[in-house]
Amino acid sequence: MDTLLSGFQLLAQWEVLVALLIGSIGGVIIGALPGVGPAIAIAILLPATFSFEPIIGLTLLLGIYGSSMYGGAIPAILINTPGTPVNALTTYDGYPMTKRGEGHRAISLAYTASFFGGIFSVVCLIILSPALAWVAPHFGSREIFLAALMGIILVIVAHRGQTFAAGMLACFGLFLNTVGLEPVKYSKRYTFEQSWLTSGFDLIVVVLGLFAISQAFLLLIERDHTPEKARVEGNMLSGLKELLGIKRIATFSSSMGVLMGMIPGVGEFTAQFLSYTYAQKTSKTPDQFGKGSPEGLVASEAANNAVPAAAMIPLLALGIPGEALTAMMLSVFYVHNVIPGPQLFDQQLDFVMALYMALILLNIIVLVFLLFSTNLLLRIMQIPTRFLGVMILTLSFIGVYSLRNSITDCAVAAGFGIFGLILKRLNLPIVPIILGMVLGGIMEVKLRTAMAAVKTPLDFISRPIAAIIFVMILMILVLHVRALIREHKAKREPDPVGPDYEHSSQQG
Repeated sequence: MDTLLSGFQLLAQWEVLVALLIGSIGGVIIGALPGVGPAIAIAILLPATFSFEPIIGLTLLLGIYGSSMYGGAIPAILINTPGTPVNALTTYDGYPMTKRGEGHRAISLAYTASFFGGIFSVVCLIILSPALAWVAPHFGSREIFLAALMGIILVIVAHRGQTFAAGMLACFGLFLNTVGLEPVKYSKRYTFEQSWLTSGFDLIVVVLGLFAISQAFLLLIERDHTPEKARVEGNMLSGLKELLGIKRIATFSSSMGVLMGMIPGVGEFTAQFLSYTYAQKTSKTPDQFGKGSPEGLVASEAANNAVPAAAMIPLLALGIPGEALTAMMLSVFYVHNVIPGPQLFDQQLDFVMALYMALILLNIIVLVFLLFSTNLLLRIMQIPTRFLGVMILTLSFIGVYSLRNSITDCAVAAGFGIFGLILKRLNLPIVPIILGMVLGGIMEVKLRTAMAAVKTPLDFISRPIAAIIFVMILMILVLHVRALIREHKAKREPDPVGPDYEHSSQQG
């Protein structure tokens, strides 16, 4: 109880509340603007948050992370353009409902399902806290190294159809982390006598280049586009009654969001896919899915909004980010010398509780804001995309330069921006690079520490938790290889409705 009160006092500071309010409302606006997204906003704001207290910086970023998907549902439902990538599945049933004249109903359902998913995941996070506080201290260097390795493997295998490309890009991220002075003897690695490489590649510079600057370039080279006008009328809480009628779907989808959010490298897309599939298979009207099914819309929105709170579990308990946005937040911890992991629960449990309460408060702030401002957001959506591109580019370079007042950093960010643009045009993933950089640093430090107590390779998995994680890694690899073999066999099998089949059927 004392810890809960201390966490509340930490959150109740006016600076923290203002940061949470700005982040929550700003995240909704950013999510409603197609082509921007939370990753770009967080990347731009990161340099500014380094000058804040850690609780202020993190609540600002958490506000953006947790609220952007609320806003992303608005253009997905009304104009068939997802505001954020994870709202793509929302278009399947949201836009058909709008075409039937049920735009208000769809928006209301999306808001209430998102709120349900967000609150559900925070409650699960609070319930799991005692278990996290007990388990986290049992993770030593070996366990954290293996958990980080599992995170990289999960990120790679999660990109079905692009496994090889994701693996190569993750290895590229690992390589980027090794450039510069190594952390023990401070010997130079891969600097090639270039003084500007001595300090290595700064994570924030790379993030701003790959996410923000590349997106700005993309918006600038594509044809200018202004989203069509739309408007909704009516009580935005009317979807609450309908949601209670399909609470089974909402609860299962939120549960999948929590489960998938806890696993590094999986995230919203897998949670949505599993929830949507379950909802369709158990529905009394499965033929309506993809044609304007309220159940499909609830499954999508409840699942994706349950992920952000759950994604904080591996970050806070082990210091391992599950995806790009939590990887960016990890840098805020490190800048202020607040190291997430087992010691965080032992020494700063009030800080953890304050973050949990911030997640609850941001969902309430966002829902209240959206009840009165949906049509205002629809006006903001009319901003031309090229103007957005110029703004993102300007803010990105300001953020990069403010880090170390370095023109070299701006040039490096521009280079990564071009590289990110190429990846986006080729439809290749960017996230593995960032997680490779972040998890690579964790793995190197933990491996060096663990090797002092390791005599043989088997000593690395001699402890129970390390052995469990190692078995999980083997299972992930075996299941993935098995899936690849099945896909390969399916492609090689002849099509039963082929020329020979048709010819024989004609003869018959």
